[in-house]
Amino acid sequence: MAYLKTQTDDRGVTTMTLNRPEQRNAIDRAFMDEFSITLDKLGSNTRVLLLDAVGEHFCAGADISWMKNSINLSDEENHADAMALSNMLDKLDRFPKPTLARVTGAALGGGTGLICCCDIVIADESARFGFTEVKLGLIPATISPYAIAAIGTRAARRYFLSGEHIDAVDAYRIGLIHDICSKDNMDIRVEEKITALLQCSPSAQSACKQLIKAVNGKTVDNELRQQLGKRLADTRAGHDAQEGLGAFIDKRRPNWTSV
Repeated sequence: MAYLKTQTDDRGVTTMTLNRPEQRNAIDRAFMDEFSITLDKLGSNTRVLLLDAVGEHFCAGADISWMKNSINLSDEENHADAMALSNMLDKLDRFPKPTLARVTGAALGGGTGLICCCDIVIADESARFGFTEVKLGLIPATISPYAIAAIGTRAARRYFLSGEHIDAVDAYRIGLIHDICSKDNMDIRVEEKITALLQCSPSAQSACKQLIKAVNGKTVDNELRQQLGKRLADTRAGHDAQEGLGAFIDKRRPNWTSV
C-alpha cells in the first residue's frame, strides 16, 4: 500500500494524504522517500498543496519499530536515514507553492516537524503536538530549524526539553498553528484558506516565500535594502503584476483567479 494518496483537482489544489492509518501515519524510511519523490513529481498545475491524513491522527512521529532497528545499522546507514528525514522536510519547506496542513489528532515528533514546514496550519480541537523525542532518548535535530522558526527559541527551550504535549490552544498561542476549529467546521475553514490563496498571483506567492527566507534574520543595511529594491522592481515589471494592476483598474478578476 502506498503511504501517500495524491490528487489534484481542476483548480490546481493538490491534496497529499498520509495513508498509513494502522500505524497512525508514522514515519519510516519508505514513507520519507515516497514523500520526497512525490513532491519532486508535482507538476506546474499545482497551485496549492494541502497535507491531510487518513484516520484519527495526522502523524504520530517516527515508526518506533523502524527507529529501534537503528541499532542494527552502520553509522553510514543511520546517517542516511537521518538525511532522508532532513531532505523530506527541506523539500516541503522549500516547496514553491503555498502549503497548508489540516491536522486532526496527534502530530508528534516528525509530525510536528511536517507542520512546521507548512505555510498555513489549521487544526481541530482534538489536535495535539509535541517534540517528544527526548522521551525516547532522542533529539529533534533535523526538525529543529523549522520548529525554532515557527515557535521561537524561548518556546523551543521549554518544549524540546520537556517533551510535553501541546494542545491546540497552546499551539496557537506559541505560533505553531494558525487556526483552531471544531471537527464539524474543518472543511469550511480549510476551504476558506484555499479560496483566499487561489485569489492571489502564483508567481507573487512563490516570490514571497523566497523573500521571507532572504530577509529572515538579516540586518537591515544598505546591501539588503538594495536587494529588496531589486526584488520589488523585478516583480513590478513582471507579467503577473501588470495583469493584477490592470485587473484592478478594469474592475475585473485577474486571469490567475479560478474561483
